[in-house]
Amino acid sequence: MSTTTEEIIEKLKTITLFEAAELVSRIEETFGVDASAPSGGFASAPLAAGEAPEAQEEKTTFDVVLEDVASDKRVAVLKVIRNLTSLGLKEAKEFTSSLPKAVKEGVSKEDAEQAKQQLEEAGGKVKIN
Repeated sequence: MSTTTEEIIEKLKTITLFEAAELVSRIEETFGVDASAPSGGFASAPLAAGEAPEAQEEKTTFDVVLEDVASDKRVAVLKVIRNLTSLGLKEAKEFTSSLPKAVKEGVSKEDAEQAKQQLEEAGGKVKIN
């Protein structure tokens, strides 16, 4: 590293968290970047005057993940799992023995919500990713 870089690093070691947050804010304003956004190891290019940032794509497919099943609700949840999937009784039992696990993957938001509701009503703890 160059001596200038070393000097900057040494100076950064002496500032408070408040000063560091202010510095980050000023760098974001000056260079038109977002320090919180992952950039894959490369610095983001500043936006040209009047250029809008790219809109993020809305998620269209979801995974329904069964996180936990109360032991007294296991049979009811097994029935729902068998209805939602093509698993047999043995496979459904094995499925619930290694949670958390995705019951449905790549489904629409409506289908994911419906599956979540059915599993929760049966006694499962469910999350949609």
